[in-house]
Amino acid sequence: MGIRAQGGSLAPGRVVGDGRYRLLAQFGVDERAAAHLWRARDGQLKRDVALTLLVGDPADAEAARLARRTLERAAHASKFGHGGVARVLDVLSLGSGVTSSEGLLGVVVAEWTKGSDLVDLVAQRPVAPAAAARMVQALAEAVDHAHQNGLVLGLDHPQRLRLTPDGALKLAFPGPLPEATLRDDVKALGAVLYLLLTGRWALPGGPAAIPAAPHAPTGRIIPPRSLVPTVPVELSSLAVRTIEDGGHGGIRTSAAILRVLDQVAEAEERTQLIKAVGEEEAVAESDGTVWTTKKPVKDVARRKKLAFGVTVLVVATVVILAWGGMMLINLFQGESKSSGPKINVAASSSQVVPPPAGEQPPAQKPPAPAVGAAVKPSAVAVYNPGSKGDSPGKARNATDGDAVTSWKTDQYDEQFPVLKDGVGLVVTFKDPINLSQVKIDAASAGSKVEIRSADKKNPKLDETKVVGSGDLAAGESTIALQQPQQGQYFIIWITQLGEDDKGKFITELKELTFLPAG
Repeated sequence: MGIRAQGGSLAPGRVVGDGRYRLLAQFGVDERAAAHLWRARDGQLKRDVALTLLVGDPADAEAARLARRTLERAAHASKFGHGGVARVLDVLSLGSGVTSSEGLLGVVVAEWTKGSDLVDLVAQRPVAPAAAARMVQALAEAVDHAHQNGLVLGLDHPQRLRLTPDGALKLAFPGPLPEATLRDDVKALGAVLYLLLTGRWALPGGPAAIPAAPHAPTGRIIPPRSLVPTVPVELSSLAVRTIEDGGHGGIRTSAAILRVLDQVAEAEERTQLIKAVGEEEAVAESDGTVWTTKKPVKDVARRKKLAFGVTVLVVATVVILAWGGMMLINLFQGESKSSGPKINVAASSSQVVPPPAGEQPPAQKPPAPAVGAAVKPSAVAVYNPGSKGDSPGKARNATDGDAVTSWKTDQYDEQFPVLKDGVGLVVTFKDPINLSQVKIDAASAGSKVEIRSADKKNPKLDETKVVGSGDLAAGESTIALQQPQQGQYFIIWITQLGEDDKGKFITELKELTFLPAG
């Protein structure tokens, strides 16, 4: 059925854009911007293209203004190139490719994306979690690249996306809404992941063909895992934390999404590799295909890397075993056949065999650098980029010299970096010190920390430098810096939390001691 527009009907066969583009088939409507999404034929260049038709009355000043803003953003995006976004070929506006009689306010012309419609993909059943993670990765990489260049892509509508033959999602109908923000792109990634996992759309303004995501009485989105129990906790949490605004632990950047997706993909690959090696009846496609719910997804390059890694590991193991065998043979062949110095296996470990003439004795491991008296920071505060919380009022307990008092992180349902990259304490010294070691008295084991140096009290994480790292035991642990580090500001950055007896994640630091080089 055609869609009525000002000045005519949008139906297959109609020609728009100054008589150049013949409409072939409609693929959706983004009602938020009256944007109609079509496949069309370019009569001049004899190729198929994707058209985003902005429908409206040219006499409506506000609609015309919003359309101009969309066209401006689309024109700006035409300079952006990435495999996850269809290339913008042309932008037509009123008086420049579009006439007022067409009932259109503008047209965005993009290359046609072969593949499958995203709505059709999830119509029968959700996508397997591992496949969903791989599909979203290419889209997240495109968002990350675009945001680094200050561009908003506008992918927060499922009918604007298509699944390519190689199994990646692609923005097929570019044209961001006039008021779309970088945050909207990130939320869209979470919504797309939610859609693949559940078959439901979790943002406003979705198409009628897709059911809306359910919400709890509190207003929060029901996690995908509650709807589909086979969804891993990490992916379920990633989708919800990316979509929801407010609250601590939210995911706000495409880079953070990519880190979690990479971890999920690597874990799935390890699982599949173990199954392939351990199960004789495992079935594998001859062309290295990994199947989604409907379409085969090629993943040959990734499997080749895994096969190469396993081959290297096996070869290395054989070489080590062969070398060990040779050493044992040489040892028991007798002293008379040995060309090296004699070894007295019965000698006391306190005896030292001098090296043969002309040989230098082995280098001795240098002693650990001496440390001076502990230096107490002049100030300590919670370092929590991008969010609040984690007991800021108790930060001083970690340096008050009293192991009875302590500072704790908040209690988390998920391990870092699913909810956020980390959290920690930033300490300030009255004068710069030449820090050599940090002693950390922790309430329990399992946490991982980095010692980071900074040039100011509240830096961005990427402005800091890792100078030491280690795992915390229950009780006191000493982390020696790679080399003494001169500075006035240091951060104890927790990258992995400990786990309590209830399966929750939390870290408690009782005392921090800072030791300068002696």
